[in-house]
Amino acid sequence: MKVAFGCDHGGINLKPVLIDYFKKKGIEYKDFGCFDTASTDYNEYALQVSNAVASGEFDKGILFCGTGIGMSIVANKVKGIRCGHCHDVFSAKMTRLHNDANVMALGERVVGPGLMIEIVDAFLTTEFSGDERHARRVEKIKALENVNFK
Repeated sequence: MKVAFGCDHGGINLKPVLIDYFKKKGIEYKDFGCFDTASTDYNEYALQVSNAVASGEFDKGILFCGTGIGMSIVANKVKGIRCGHCHDVFSAKMTRLHNDANVMALGERVVGPGLMIEIVDAFLTTEFSGDERHARRVEKIKALENVNFK
């Protein structure tokens, strides 16, 4: 599995914990930034990670900022991305199991490092159920990407 991740200044303190987790698990990853605590716009990191996942270069993406809200909004603008905003293990499992989410966003100001690892682990290890009703719903989500709403 290859995982892309990114954060803004509001999520940078979770980054070393996530990197340590990836190294212990032997997960291949790429850090798309940011790389210091200077104020920055989350949009660019959410787009870089989401584009890397949508292109197929990476299997999953993880985004974190202060709340995870802005990151999830931006990620869901990218065609092919289904980003779940998760702050608990149950939500992380369900966003994979029922929605086949390929990106997850969470907030450093909402979860601590220990819970973040549990959430990430649930997201990365839960498979999409693929059952008929959930597959049908995911296909409807994909179809919306081609609709020109007015």
